Amino acid sequence: MKKNIWIWNHYATNMYKDQAGRHYWFAENLVKQGYRPTIFCASTVHNSNENIDTGSNMYTIDLNNGTPFVFVKTPQYIGNGRQRIKNMFSFYKNLFSVSKEYAEKYGKPDVILASSVHPLTLVAGIKVARRLGVPCICEVRDLWPESIVAYGALKRNSVIAKVLYRGEKWIYKKADSIVMTWEGGREYIMDQKWDNQIDLKKVKHISNGVVIDAFDKNSEEHKILDSDLENNDYKNVVYAGSIRKVNNLGMLLDAAKIIQNQGKKDIRFLIYGSGDESESLQKRCKEEGINNVIFKGRVEKKYVPSILKKSYINILHNSSTSLDKYGQSQNKFFEYLAAGKCIVQTYTTGYNICEKFKCGVCAPVQNAEEIAKAIIIASSDESKNSLMGKNAREAAYQFDFNKLTEKLIDIFENVDEREELSDESVRKTS
Repeated sequence: MKKNIWIWNHYATNMYKDQAGRHYWFAENLVKQGYRPTIFCASTVHNSNENIDTGSNMYTIDLNNGTPFVFVKTPQYIGNGRQRIKNMFSFYKNLFSVSKEYAEKYGKPDVILASSVHPLTLVAGIKVARRLGVPCICEVRDLWPESIVAYGALKRNSVIAKVLYRGEKWIYKKADSIVMTWEGGREYIMDQKWDNQIDLKKVKHISNGVVIDAFDKNSEEHKILDSDLENNDYKNVVYAGSIRKVNNLGMLLDAAKIIQNQGKKDIRFLIYGSGDESESLQKRCKEEGINNVIFKGRVEKKYVPSILKKSYINILHNSSTSLDKYGQSQNKFFEYLAAGKCIVQTYTTGYNICEKFKCGVCAPVQNAEEIAKAIIIASSDESKNSLMGKNAREAAYQFDFNKLTEKLIDIFENVDEREELSDESVRKTS
């Protein structure tokens, strides 16, 4: 039994603050199973001005629900510019000295789980694991640079993209095991034509998920008072999330306008969230007379379960990209499942969970006309709508973190040991 687990996630500081999130929930369940997880994260709190004080040391430690959090000293940053890149490199660089000192004080791990978003954490995990003679499992939750290319922020044939792709392939080759959050991870590697250099057997799938007990508890203890949501004269289509350009909510307004023009007066959109496009979208509704959309503003996360449980339809919407073919693993989607309501997905993916479990309707192509059709279909038959909601709730149990942690433990216990290498050997083989 590999008891001592190091989990590396640059942004797990937010999980420490929220007492929630993927690695917080993994750690919580690992403790119950007799493991000793330790989470390493940056001292900076993402999307805030807060930086946990490490004093004159390179790190500080605090316990949260039985799990030590190791806060690695990193510089403050704002936005997504050079300061954030400097923060990433600082976390990467400081992990080496912090892990060495921590291992000397508390013992080395039996395995390292190094998790993206950015790939530098994975590189550090592989190199430190070699020094310590332990396996490194690389968890990929965002494809760099593929996701940047897919959203049009980077050209596939640019020098930067080519360097990042080479780094990505190096990570997959050197990792002892690879965990991807979407089911089509092996297909992605084959599409990149790397399968002749990377053993596909070491590519595993553990999706994101939900803690159903906590979701239900929040829905009971933090009920929101909302007359629009409670009004059963309408079939409320709920969107809960950010309102930014990448979310493309203008397309939902287009769909709402189509539904309104078809005389479907009982279908109404309730949009919960905030973002820099909120004001312009509200203005557009007024100017174009789109009367079946109500912007509810930002709500605290603890109220989201009660909102989702009171909807008629929960709508999963974001900009569709070429990445969709590899599956889906949005955190929001698993909350939708737990809510036990019919889901309308405004695009179709490979390895489609919604279709597999028959818990909603997916638009075959992401455009306003097809989204409107999907919503009307999901609203047209009360019994079918109810059945899809029931199927969603049953599907949620497949993605509860109790079950997902069992998958992770299986990977821990079956990943091969490494021979410990000297620092000089690590430099030569890197």
